[in-house]
Amino acid sequence: MDHVFEKKKKVVYDFICDDLYVPMKQKEIAMVLQVPKERREELREVLEALESEGKVHLSKRGKYTKGAAKRLTGTFQAHARGFGFVVCPEREGDVYISEENVGGAFHGDEVEFVITRERQGDGQRTEGKIVKVLSRGMTQVVGLYESCNKHANPDSRRSKLAARSGEANSSNYGFVRPDNQRFLKDVYIPAGKEKGAVTGHKVVVELTSYGGPHEKPEGVVTEILGHVGDPGTDILSIVKGYDLPLQFPERVLNQAERVGKEVGEADMAGRLDLRDWQMVTIDGEDAKDLDDAVSLDMKGDNYVLGVHIADVTNYVQENSALDREALKRGTSVYLVDRVIPMLPHKLSNGICSLNAGEDRLALSCIMTVGPDGEMLDHQIAETVIRVDKRMSYTGVARVLGQGEGMVNATQSETGEAQSDDAASPARGEDYADYAPFIPMLRQMAALSRILRERRKQRGSIDFEFPESKIILDEKGKPLEIKAYERNAATKLIEDFMLLANETVAEEYFWRELPFLYRTHDTPDEEKMRRLCALINNFGYHIHVKNEVHPKEVQKLLAKAEGTPEETLISRLALRSMKQARYTPENSGHFGLAAKYYTHFTSPIRRYPDLQIHRIIKENLRGRLSEGRIDHFERLLPKVAVQASELERRAEEAERDTEKLKKVEYMQGHVGEEYDGVVSGVTKWGAYVELQNTVEGLVHVANMQDDHYEYDEGTYELRGERAGKVYKLGQKVRIQVLDVDKLQRTIDFVFV
Repeated sequence: MDHVFEKKKKVVYDFICDDLYVPMKQKEIAMVLQVPKERREELREVLEALESEGKVHLSKRGKYTKGAAKRLTGTFQAHARGFGFVVCPEREGDVYISEENVGGAFHGDEVEFVITRERQGDGQRTEGKIVKVLSRGMTQVVGLYESCNKHANPDSRRSKLAARSGEANSSNYGFVRPDNQRFLKDVYIPAGKEKGAVTGHKVVVELTSYGGPHEKPEGVVTEILGHVGDPGTDILSIVKGYDLPLQFPERVLNQAERVGKEVGEADMAGRLDLRDWQMVTIDGEDAKDLDDAVSLDMKGDNYVLGVHIADVTNYVQENSALDREALKRGTSVYLVDRVIPMLPHKLSNGICSLNAGEDRLALSCIMTVGPDGEMLDHQIAETVIRVDKRMSYTGVARVLGQGEGMVNATQSETGEAQSDDAASPARGEDYADYAPFIPMLRQMAALSRILRERRKQRGSIDFEFPESKIILDEKGKPLEIKAYERNAATKLIEDFMLLANETVAEEYFWRELPFLYRTHDTPDEEKMRRLCALINNFGYHIHVKNEVHPKEVQKLLAKAEGTPEETLISRLALRSMKQARYTPENSGHFGLAAKYYTHFTSPIRRYPDLQIHRIIKENLRGRLSEGRIDHFERLLPKVAVQASELERRAEEAERDTEKLKKVEYMQGHVGEEYDGVVSGVTKWGAYVELQNTVEGLVHVANMQDDHYEYDEGTYELRGERAGKVYKLGQKVRIQVLDVDKLQRTIDFVFV
């Protein structure tokens, strides 16, 4: 059979190599070679084989030509609907891969691909075809186990597959339905490889085979997480699905125990002593790892702002077990029911936490700022500090928003201060204790307003999104979901941290030393044009010449402020942006309209901050020799890529746990009606977001008053008979129709 196939390949290849051959489509080749219709599938297979061997390639016009197309490499990102995209470092923008061109690749695989069609004008996208899988990105999956016993339907696909494996009489073979909807196939588990799992167990499966066009992937159960209905199994499944590390290795915990000693005289030697400065920490009530403290003094009309960051590198030495584990984790992960920290609690909640009344080692950025917000002078120094009081966002917002002579705080500035949470004192918090700090807090609020206005002048974009606050009971069941917005205190700390980050980045950029920057590139032209088309529907427009300026996006958000479509316009603008990342080169931060930006202020929970603290300290101590500079230049590109990837993983895991708890919450509200806003429109239906931040889909199949067609140009669903329209930003009333906890979907129907 193979011999016959090879002969056919030779005939077709010789034909394409002939001097008289002109590039033809498959149908044209079939006609010239007189291939009958019933054998054209064979011709397709022959051409695909020649293409995968690099002997021929398909042109952008769908014609076959001698020689291989240029092969590129990238990472495949699958979509639940079968198609996907390849992210390729060599190209601007993602490459679309249709379902028939996926070539057996799974989500996360490193692949070799060719371009089949370049983007030509508006609305089109660059398309490609995967020709080879270089390495697998997913080696294990988490999912729901389903046992197939000997009484299973013998005609079912699953029973036939088991029969081919000689296991139809076994009661133990089964299948796992993956949680990750980007992994599109069930995984076959042979008899004896299920580790005692029964139907309804959530399990971890190690993949032993990735299957083929007509075969399922195969795997071995390595861990049983619990029954699908058991408390905690749902979040644990997400933790395992993202391969998040739950435990610290013994040697890392031992090292944390050894280094986490109290600050002594020897530790303070040679440091700037700031223990007599009035200083506070301002954090959420539940925060345990306090890595930033702030101080403020006046020098005439000038503000002397101190941002004091825990000196974590004093305890986490380069290349130690602690350091290697921190780099492996990259960031702390904040899930709805737990925190998975980057560093052991002995450090993050102990000696590295800036607890009130205790001596702590810090890296301080002390900045002198003029009354107009201009940076006049700054100093970065190794310091020893002692925080006077731990404050909460709620407490500070409340204190700033009341009393004679207090800072005028508008409703929007103190969103949380006006809420039920803020109306009552934080746990164990007595606001009378704030009295000695009120003059400093007032000055801080004044400086915060000046800094925010200065950033606004240069075009910094400030996205105002209500975050979800999900309240769980002791078993992890969601009791309440509400929008949680920033207040005057959260903005104040944000302003000070932004200023410190910019100041440090600018100094080290001009020192021309190896460094890690937080960069955010200018948006893709095509995405900005699509944003223009979308916002035109609401009567808004932005100027897009050769390159959009952040001020244009800022003006757009200002125009939308206070309108019903404000959140939607913000979200559309955000989706048009690129993702911020870590890089060793400084290319600026588009969203902040900043020429220089880094992450300096959170070394307890972000590895890049820890990394630059090392460079800063070595520079301050005069230890940045040529050898050390070479070392950092080699190291930083790897750290930048790894930290960026681990940040994405953490964000996705956080989003998934939120989504899961929202679905679980809405399970108890099926049949109830809510007001919402259309937040997305696609050919399969309209997404609606409720005031509590929950989002669900009204599927076109459930829009039974008419037949609705999707208008791609205006992003609208339009009824063919009555002409009724559903569009972005439209206020609607919905009823909760159904929820699927396994798929993490919520179905609505329009009322």
